[in-house]
Amino acid sequence: MTTAHELYERGLRDHLAPALRLLGLTGGPRTFVLPDPAHWALLGLVEQGTDGRLRYTVDLSLVRRTDWAAAALPGPRPDPRAVYGIEAWRARIGELLPVGEDVWWEVLPGPRWRVALEDSVAAVRHYGLPELRRRAERDRGGGGDGDGTYLSPADLEQVNATLAAVPVARIQRAELLAGALVLTGAWTRSDAAARTVLRGVARGFLSAQDERFDVVRCADTLGRPLWDFGRD
Repeated sequence: MTTAHELYERGLRDHLAPALRLLGLTGGPRTFVLPDPAHWALLGLVEQGTDGRLRYTVDLSLVRRTDWAAAALPGPRPDPRAVYGIEAWRARIGELLPVGEDVWWEVLPGPRWRVALEDSVAAVRHYGLPELRRRAERDRGGGGDGDGTYLSPADLEQVNATLAAVPVARIQRAELLAGALVLTGAWTRSDAAARTVLRGVARGFLSAQDERFDVVRCADTLGRPLWDFGRD
């Protein structure tokens, strides 16, 4: 019987790596590069295997090429699984998914063994790569056109506890960009309940009279605009 490790290696070679290359990444089989003239924009597979089982997740890393050259660290490029302290940004892919926590995929022998591979490629396509590109573009503009993170993950949990009771998908990020407070989450334009609840959340933020923003914008996890809420 084919083992999980053998299926995983076959899956990397025949399915996952070709799919990621079709998305514009180069390299492989465990480290992939998103071409960018100013950055090392990287994706790396992190693997764990015990007792004949194997699971994996994805680390994403953004390092300025000038910072990497100045650091004179070993290797021709950074390893996205390593922490160097010079990264412009790094994250594990679970942080970018709607669940907002660590996510691992396991390759299991059987007729549906490729499901994990297909699911992880979808996560990279819809969440990992858009965020990696967004971070690179922001950093290329000298840190972006805003003031960065508005609320920490811990601060967001207070708001998300209220959303969970409704229920509405949690806020994944709250950032100041070009005079707007941009809230990002796994919402859709057709979700009337989310629009109503987020209007109330926006009013709460706007009531603080923070001079750095006069509108609250809601976007989905691909950065597509959904709704704008201004001061009444």
